[in-house]
Amino acid sequence: MSLHSVLTAAMEESFDRLRTRLDGLSDDEFFWPPAPNSWTIFEDSPGHWTYHYEIPDPVPAPVTTVGWQVVHLATCKVMYHEWAFGPARLTFPDLEIPHTATTAVQFLEDGHSLLRSALARTTESDLDEPRKTNWGEIWPAWRIFWSMIDHDALHTGTIGSLRDLYYWTR
Repeated sequence: MSLHSVLTAAMEESFDRLRTRLDGLSDDEFFWPPAPNSWTIFEDSPGHWTYHYEIPDPVPAPVTTVGWQVVHLATCKVMYHEWAFGPARLTFPDLEIPHTATTAVQFLEDGHSLLRSALARTTESDLDEPRKTNWGEIWPAWRIFWSMIDHDALHTGTIGSLRDLYYWTR
C-alpha cells in the first residue's frame, strides 16, 4: 500500500470519527464552560468573534469548551492548507471566527475539504516535496497531512470527553 493511500484512508477515518462526535451539537453545548475560566469563543467587539489562545501554551493548559475545540481544529486546517498548498497570505487574525455550533462545524468541514482536495491532487512522489508552515518551518508534504490527521484524532478525544461530561452533569 502506498503512503498516499495510507494518508487518504487515515484522513477520512479520523475526520469521520470527529464528525460523528459532533452530530447534534447545540449552541448551548458549544459554549458550555466545563470549568471556571475555560477558553472559549467570545465576542471581543460588536460583531467580531475570536477565541482564547496563547503562544506558547500556558502550563497547565486551560480547560476549553467544545466550541473552542471545533474552531481551533477548523482554523488550523485552513491555515495549514493556506501555507502549504495555497497563496500563504492569511494569518489567524484574518479568519472570521464562527460563533454557532452549525457555522463552526461547517467551517471545520470546509477546512477539511481544502486538505482532502490538496491530498487528492498530490502524487506519491509529491509527498516528499517541501511545504511551508504558517510559523516558518518547512516540512515535507506528507507531514502536513499527517499532522492534521493526528490533530483531528487528539481533539476528537477531547471533544468526546467534553460532550460526555456535558451530558452527565446536566
